[in-house]
Amino acid sequence: MPPQQPVPGASSDSFRLRHLARLRRVRDRIDREYAQPLDVPALARGVNMSAGHLSREFRLAYGESPYAYLMTRRVERAMALLRRGDMTVTEVCFAIGSSSLGTFSSRFTELVGVPPSTYRRMASPATAGIPSCVSKQVTRPVRGREPRAAVRS
Repeated sequence: MPPQQPVPGASSDSFRLRHLARLRRVRDRIDREYAQPLDVPALARGVNMSAGHLSREFRLAYGESPYAYLMTRRVERAMALLRRGDMTVTEVCFAIGSSSLGTFSSRFTELVGVPPSTYRRMASPATAGIPSCVSKQVTRPVRGREPRAAVRS
């Protein structure tokens, strides 16, 4: 699908704002439905774009692809569930919408710097007594950041 051109007579600023609003709808849908089976073609159809165009534009606007953003949200949620300590790594994997424990574990380790089982052992006592809103900000995964050194147990 070719990129949409501004409507004659409409300002390029209003076109750009409408375009950003579509990208924001995709991001908001990922934030809301991260545990559902989502893929880039389905997200693109929801905003009348091709998958390739959505991926390029999303990366320009947010610094990562829609898939990478989805995985970051899933890992962020997994971190919160693992900090609670009442679910196994496998239960967390399926609760966040991942269908493969291996892929989940690899992604988690890539973003956080330690495997989910190690994180679960370390994080529960480390964040005890800290309000969840604070621990979420402190422990948030950031793509592209150097992974933290693994703590020896």
